[in-house]
Amino acid sequence: MPNIKSAKKRVEIGERNRKVNIELKSKVRTLIKSSLRTAETGNEEAVIATLAQVFKAIDKGAKGSTYHKNKAARLKSRLSKKVKAILESAK
Repeated sequence: MPNIKSAKKRVEIGERNRKVNIELKSKVRTLIKSSLRTAETGNEEAVIATLAQVFKAIDKGAKGSTYHKNKAARLKSRLSKKVKAILESAK
């Protein structure tokens, strides 16, 4: 445990940021699952709306330091591919 005041503060800030990152990552995973479930229904308008929510959350994480920009792009790309495949198989 640090003895210096500024070091103690950095530990607190790091813990706070870790909790925010965990919360955002959990939200993104939940949104991804819900968008895949929505895609299975075949309703394209609802899928577009849920994808917008997911992309917004991923971009928010990439804007900060939760996700690296390449990981954010990869997540969005993979999700788009999966949703497209599900929608095409539903037709």
